[in-house]
Amino acid sequence: MAAGASLGEAEAGGGAGTALAVFGVRIASAACAFVAQVLMARLMGGAEYGVFATIWVWTALLGHASTWGLSQAACRFLPTYRAQGAHGPARGFLAFGAVFTLAAAAALAGIGAAAIWLLPDLVATPYAAPALVAALVLPLFALQDFCEGVARGRNWTLLAVAPPYLLRQGLIMALMLAAVGFGAPAQASVAVACTLAATALSLALQAAILARRLRAERSPGRALYPYGDWLRASLPMALIDLAGSGFNFVDVLVLGFLLPPEEVGAYFAATRLLQFVVFVQYAASSVTAQRFAEAQARGDRAGLEALVRRWSRLTLLATLATGLAVVAAGPLLLGLFGPEFRAALPLLALLVAGHGLAAACGPAEDLLTMLGAERACAAVTVALLAAAVVLTLALVPLLGIAGAALAAALVTAGRGGVLALLAHRRLGLATSAFAR
Repeated sequence: MAAGASLGEAEAGGGAGTALAVFGVRIASAACAFVAQVLMARLMGGAEYGVFATIWVWTALLGHASTWGLSQAACRFLPTYRAQGAHGPARGFLAFGAVFTLAAAAALAGIGAAAIWLLPDLVATPYAAPALVAALVLPLFALQDFCEGVARGRNWTLLAVAPPYLLRQGLIMALMLAAVGFGAPAQASVAVACTLAATALSLALQAAILARRLRAERSPGRALYPYGDWLRASLPMALIDLAGSGFNFVDVLVLGFLLPPEEVGAYFAATRLLQFVVFVQYAASSVTAQRFAEAQARGDRAGLEALVRRWSRLTLLATLATGLAVVAAGPLLLGLFGPEFRAALPLLALLVAGHGLAAACGPAEDLLTMLGAERACAAVTVALLAAAVVLTLALVPLLGIAGAALAAALVTAGRGGVLALLAHRRLGLATSAFAR
């Protein structure tokens, strides 16, 4: 037991440097994204910025969903196959996942574009042209999401996160400035077109590096395709991923239906600052999720428990420190969007509080999806997402955008608590940062 615990602590300590590097990349990308959002808000004005924010949220949500969970499944299957020396299924998974993801996203994008084209009244006029351009972004976004999962599953964490979250964001900003500088109108459709070009360029670089590394490790033998096993595990993960993205975006989406674009833009600005806090959990998950699966495949229960204990505490401390810093700098950062955006500071404080409470509950979702309890996790997550929609719809008419922030904070904290309880009952693991 002691030896196993020492191994787990060693892996946790060794992964801390990688997590710090990932967090640094995500912070740098958040800074790029923040500067880009400020520039776009200043260039386009509140109404056009609100349109772009809504389109981008839908693109990200549908792009993540289009992998059908295979991006997350890569973090489970690839480390397991590596621990077992199963090269055939690993090769098959890579080929199947890439083709399936691209085909699913292209089909979804084609259906959406056809619907908008054939039914002009389906969406409001300001959203139509940007949505058609976003249909071209969707397959590329989804394929990059799968590439991210593959790189994470192989512990190439910086390759997983730097192209989509640093390079892509920097390119969006640079291309938008160049487009407006050359006389393009500062409209949402132009911003989405810049997003299309940035996604294509960053994906090309990431895929090329990933393919070269995989070829260097290629073992003899033919690929095997137990796709039934992959899909049985990945479909619940797809629900979890879709619902998880929904938790991040449901408030913005509901506000898009209930309030004018100017108010949606102010709320979206607060959620952009919240990303600095969310990235703490993302950095931890990028390092630990695949390690949980590998420890389980080795039968190292003591090491697994040590990883959970160490990382739950590290994540909570980092979340609290980052959250306090973001709220303290909120007036200055929100003011960069425009003087009227400073009114979103109380919303930011509420959102940060919800994520702090969730972080205290530990990495329950990663444990459930990596250790075989993904179906139960999916059921709970989808039910909580439905509760989030209902609560947002109930509170926004009463409290306006403050109602959306309160609903998001309550559901985020509640989700962390419910999943921690589920992990304890299904897996026998105490995930709370305060567990002994």
